[in-house]
Amino acid sequence: MKVAVVGATGLVGTKMLQVLAERNFPVTEIIPVASEKSIGKQVEFKGKKYTIVGYADAIAAKPNVAIFSAGGSTSLELAPLFAAAGITVIDNSSAWRMDPTKKLVVPEVNADVLSATDKIIANPNCSTIQLVVVLKPLHDKYKIKRVVVSTYQSVTGTGVKAVDQLMNERKGIKGEMAYKYPIDLNAIPQIDVFLDNGYTKEEMKMTNETVKIIGDANIKLTATTVRIPVMGGHSESVNIEFENDFNLDEVRALLSKAPGVIVQDDIANSVYPMPLTAHEKDDTFVGRIRRDETQANTLNCWIVSDNLRKGAATNAVQIAEYLMGKGLL
Repeated sequence: MKVAVVGATGLVGTKMLQVLAERNFPVTEIIPVASEKSIGKQVEFKGKKYTIVGYADAIAAKPNVAIFSAGGSTSLELAPLFAAAGITVIDNSSAWRMDPTKKLVVPEVNADVLSATDKIIANPNCSTIQLVVVLKPLHDKYKIKRVVVSTYQSVTGTGVKAVDQLMNERKGIKGEMAYKYPIDLNAIPQIDVFLDNGYTKEEMKMTNETVKIIGDANIKLTATTVRIPVMGGHSESVNIEFENDFNLDEVRALLSKAPGVIVQDDIANSVYPMPLTAHEKDDTFVGRIRRDETQANTLNCWIVSDNLRKGAATNAVQIAEYLMGKGLL
């Protein structure tokens, strides 16, 4: 089982190597791939050093699967070359997510859409992944009409430059800025660029990807996405209107049984999800589960997940695990 990791030196690429090792994915050979400036450098995987190669050498090595985290333009250019060589690509960028010919997959929700013919598989946006693993069991039971979500997203979602900006600001050091404004002691209500409708690209990703993954065009979702000065995970305040009424104990029981979901909802003891406690975990955590008292059949909850793990690396590795388990790799 040869595995190429494209973008192996970035925050998510590094996390992918870590997750592959931790989950004991049966790798016989790791092929780290990065941009020209990194070729010849080394990365470590399970205590062994591997030399970074260019994409042509990686394709020539004929890996079974290539997990991409190298940005949309790189993926648009390179993923078809890997796929043409018979290599299954799992892509973490936004390049293929809304392509009607490509599957957009969260294994706990819709892995069953995958087949041997899928050679480029899209990994959803981090904030969408943690949302849909909670929404899906609730939709199956009560049928979702509308979702209003506000996100509180970690600087790690932007990358190393943003982490450095935050740490520099905390130390009073002037340095390179990932954002237009300071991020420490601040909240920036813009993630990605603004579109003509006044929403950001990140907000529309959540709207469009949720509908595609759950497979119900009748779900209406509106989002506001905000960057805050935390690391460890993204948080989401979610308001869900259903067609059918629900019982709160039943909701908690449903979510407790949902794959990849952990309920942390003990307000008497101040137990609820937080980025600090979700950090370095593969699950999605949900709490503050309560009825919206202003509207019928409507639920409020709070969802937190490590955006570098379940929101990116872990979800990609879980797709590979599913494909391997079904004999599709």
